[in-house]
Amino acid sequence: MVRANGAVSLRELARVVQTSEVTVRRDVRALEAEGLLDRRHGGAVLPGGFTRESGFPQKSHLATAEKTAIADLAAGLVEEGEAIVVGAGTTTQELARRLARVPGLTVVTNSLLVAQALAHANRVEVVMTGGTLRGSNYALVGSGAEQSLQGLRVSKAFLSGSGLTAERGLSTSNMLSASVDRALVQAAAEVVVLADHSKLGTDTMFQTVPTDVITRLVTDEPPAHDDRAGTELQALADQGVQIAVAGASGNPGGDHVPARRAPLPGPRAPRREVPGALRAAAVVGEQGSGERRVADLRRR
Repeated sequence: MVRANGAVSLRELARVVQTSEVTVRRDVRALEAEGLLDRRHGGAVLPGGFTRESGFPQKSHLATAEKTAIADLAAGLVEEGEAIVVGAGTTTQELARRLARVPGLTVVTNSLLVAQALAHANRVEVVMTGGTLRGSNYALVGSGAEQSLQGLRVSKAFLSGSGLTAERGLSTSNMLSASVDRALVQAAAEVVVLADHSKLGTDTMFQTVPTDVITRLVTDEPPAHDDRAGTELQALADQGVQIAVAGASGNPGGDHVPARRAPLPGPRAPRREVPGALRAAAVVGEQGSGERRVADLRRR
């Protein structure tokens, strides 16, 4: 079984090579020591996540509950009458479905899936970029898309990607997609990254959003055994990224850390100095909503 983070489970590896999981686990450790792969909980993936990007059919079936919860929480960040940009991706597509209920909204996007989700929202204006269609994720890319974004200024950009690390920020596996995402970021005063926990700690080929440009991360609560995701959340918070964490069951009415705002129009506001105390993360889940320190996730 291939997991949401692209890892192949040890059980599946043992079945394919017809040996025991104990043997596979030993061999995986040896290959990791040689830098030939990275271990994940219960599985393995090519080193650094530098893998071929999955197409829309594969991505649409991965982490669906997590994407729904993230979209529910992220939709609460959008206010009536705002102008925003929304990048391509299955998580941003889920967000777009919820934005159809926001009156007076203007959405600029390079994603056919986002545009389709908003096509029948009579109170939402949709502006498509130009560009060349990239069939694997139904997104418009290339110089036409980037040029159509020049001179644009909106309040927020909502982006997804293939991986997110505190050291390098958001990244993706495709050069053309990364270039358009960077243009989307330049148009926005605030940058909101939507990424489920499986993408935390994964670094892919092309950087799209450096960590110091990310205003907020909306993610889901990592499993108790996922120390890597908790550690990455801690590191992102230490660099000033506001963290909003939604439980897999979701609750769009849950509390969240207020977003930093930058004046419009004008250049991007500089990142403020973050106090030494750890920022709180909003956690929404089956046990109710409220605030919990990111460090609590790391210690679980």
